Amino acid sequence: MTQLDIVLRREDDKDILVVSGPVNSYTFSEFQEKVFKSVAEADTVVDMERVTTLSSAGIGVLMAAMDDAEASGRRLAVLRPSEIVKLAFESTGFADRFPIIQALRDF
Repeated sequence: MTQLDIVLRREDDKDILVVSGPVNSYTFSEFQEKVFKSVAEADTVVDMERVTTLSSAGIGVLMAAMDDAEASGRRLAVLRPSEIVKLAFESTGFADRFPIIQALRDF
């Protein structure tokens, strides 16, 4: 099992979570904790360029975080998703559910 690494950066009035490695049934709880905490405090960008696996558990975390963000008047976006992340979104039918940006200035 490969390790998940999540680094939080604060820029201006938003959080950027840089995620590297697999987001799966072994690692989703750490992913969930950090994403939910961030969304509760600020607009959040999840940089998924270095994500190597995205399971249904990880997609579920993002969907719940999107609902939480919308309910609290905050925004959540996915930055530069890897091909694996794009495929996971498309194959589950949730590609249109998440705002996807290619640069922070687009947020």
